[in-house]
Amino acid sequence: MSDIDYSSLASIPISYATCSLGSPSSPPPLLERLHAISFAGFAAIELSFPDILSYGQTLLGHQVQLSNYDELCKVAAEIKKECDKRQLGIMMLQPFANYEGWPEGSDGRKDAMDRARGWIRIMQACGTDMLQVGSTDSPLDKLDQSKMVSDLQVLCDMLKEHGYRLAYENWCWSTHAPNWKDVWTIVQQVDRPNIGLCLDTFQTAGGEWADPRTASGLLEDVSKHELEKRFQKSLDELSTTVPKDKIYLLQISDAYKVPQPFNAERDSSGLLPRGRWSHDFRPLPYNGGYLPVVDVATAVLKTGFRAWFSYEVFDGGADGKAKDVDIVAYAHAAKNVHVRLLEECAGRKVPEEVATR
Repeated sequence: MSDIDYSSLASIPISYATCSLGSPSSPPPLLERLHAISFAGFAAIELSFPDILSYGQTLLGHQVQLSNYDELCKVAAEIKKECDKRQLGIMMLQPFANYEGWPEGSDGRKDAMDRARGWIRIMQACGTDMLQVGSTDSPLDKLDQSKMVSDLQVLCDMLKEHGYRLAYENWCWSTHAPNWKDVWTIVQQVDRPNIGLCLDTFQTAGGEWADPRTASGLLEDVSKHELEKRFQKSLDELSTTVPKDKIYLLQISDAYKVPQPFNAERDSSGLLPRGRWSHDFRPLPYNGGYLPVVDVATAVLKTGFRAWFSYEVFDGGADGKAKDVDIVAYAHAAKNVHVRLLEECAGRKVPEEVATR
């Protein structure tokens, strides 16, 4: 039995990432997704930068350039109005990537700092106070690893001027911080009051337990028994060492086992295997995936964390070939998944016939 008090879970607010409703390759218009998310009863969204770009094209009638922050802010302000109409908060702006570690004087560093200033302007325009930063997946030979911590300190200080927070996420394909413990170590070294963790069931289990490069779909450096033991030890450590107020949100998704193991190389767009897996093979829990999602969520809840659960899925089907879905029904399915997930985390037996779709 779990030692989590089920009644304490009622206060958990829920969010849905705008980028992750509908087909990963051709999502429906943003306003349709906002309607579906609101109609299903979510309190807020994670606003995705690609959605600002796509809605900008609709709103302004032309493609918005990545660095045109005047126009991006105009679009973000309009998205805020649309969210306000639907009683949706904007919990976070995401995903801020490949920021930390560029050498002094490099083009990468100049770009990272320009983007940091620009994204803070977007945060002001859309009314959010949290920026998600993914642990960089830039090749290590292009980076100065001694700058990882100081770069994040700089960003924290820039955000602090506006009362904003930085949610640092371990992307399981990151070249320098793929696991929760890696980013937790960095957050402690950054040592700023406005940095915390963005934990994720996919990133945690997908990095430490599963592997899209093997036929079993699991890490095969040890036996399955040893793998389970090692993973449980990691989750126990998470639940006993990370303070609840240093976890800003928990993102929820599962993963399909890929039809054929991926090769280990970067693809033509530069994505590593787990990055490709993340892009198209992430359904809602209880819908065909195989990750120990309940175990990860339970470990996070055992810290005392009762803040945002945010649903971020990229469901291209078990074959990864994206298909259109009824987004209203899908958002409702996510809400049902949330109810079931919390019950299972609290050790409540949920009948097999409980449908999630």
